[in-house]
Amino acid sequence: MSTTFPTSTTSPTSRPPGQSGQSATPEPSAPLPAGPAVRRPWKVVLLSALAGFLLTVVWSAEFVDHAIGGTVADAVLGRDADATPITGLLSGIAFAFATGLAGTFTACNIAALGAVAPLLGAGRPLKARLLGTLRPLGWLAAGMLTVSGIYGIVAALAGTGMPQFLTTPSGPGMSPRLVQAMVVFGVIGLILLYQGLAALGLVRDPLERISRRFPHARMVVMGALIGAFLVGRPFGLFRQLFRDTAERHDPLYGALAFMLQSVGNIVVVAVLFLILALGTGGRAHRWLTARPGRIAVVTGAAFIVAGVFTLLYWDVRILARREIIPWYPMAPWA
Repeated sequence: MSTTFPTSTTSPTSRPPGQSGQSATPEPSAPLPAGPAVRRPWKVVLLSALAGFLLTVVWSAEFVDHAIGGTVADAVLGRDADATPITGLLSGIAFAFATGLAGTFTACNIAALGAVAPLLGAGRPLKARLLGTLRPLGWLAAGMLTVSGIYGIVAALAGTGMPQFLTTPSGPGMSPRLVQAMVVFGVIGLILLYQGLAALGLVRDPLERISRRFPHARMVVMGALIGAFLVGRPFGLFRQLFRDTAERHDPLYGALAFMLQSVGNIVVVAVLFLILALGTGGRAHRWLTARPGRIAVVTGAAFIVAGVFTLLYWDVRILARREIIPWYPMAPWA
């Protein structure tokens, strides 16, 4: 997350009582102090924004959703996830997790990995590194599950009247569910972009004050953004789960199903983070801290790439595909 925190002025010889002999390495569950300012931050912004833009040019939703996402969901469920209806409670629960796992393959998860990258621990005993790694992931999950659970309850109570339930054909013009997706992902994209600029020290960090009191606030906010993906997601398999939830009118089922969707969505990212934190013996941490400002660059770049991609893909490229604006560059396979 953003690393614009005041650098401590405590010297090694003036540690608070009871802390002498402790390692100077910060706990991985707390934000790291800011180092020297990032050199040429606008160069990082421009290159990251260019990467996010190019990703929108080559990104194929059909390939990711069907060839990858659909294949993963079919393999986990052992059946055709798209063609087989959800027939019961257990079937719905399994479908929720499987389609969440299939939805992992989205560029938005770049930001999740970028958010937790600065929290990689240095070389310490395996047990200590494991606990220090699971703690920030736990707070990430707390924010994510809160948002997705609440949305599951809303879908169960009022889902049949919501835009995502409607089956208006997608063609020239905008369907209600597509408008909802554009609004939600547009807001998420702006938030991610601002967080990236804050990480590079170019704008004021909105979470700086609250993070001093609640060190895990950043991870909770990042988790909430991941949970909010469900509010806008038009992914076909998710719409199938949404419609099933809305027709059941069971708030408990809705909350559980949507929470499992979100859990499945970050499983791969969480495993990758655990591998980096535990399997590298602290080498990832040493690489991040080897040069002044590298943590801020990695964090800021991850947020900016994800923010620019999300904003352009959902609020500009879709307008071009609906012929509302004249043109947007797209690869032939996109």
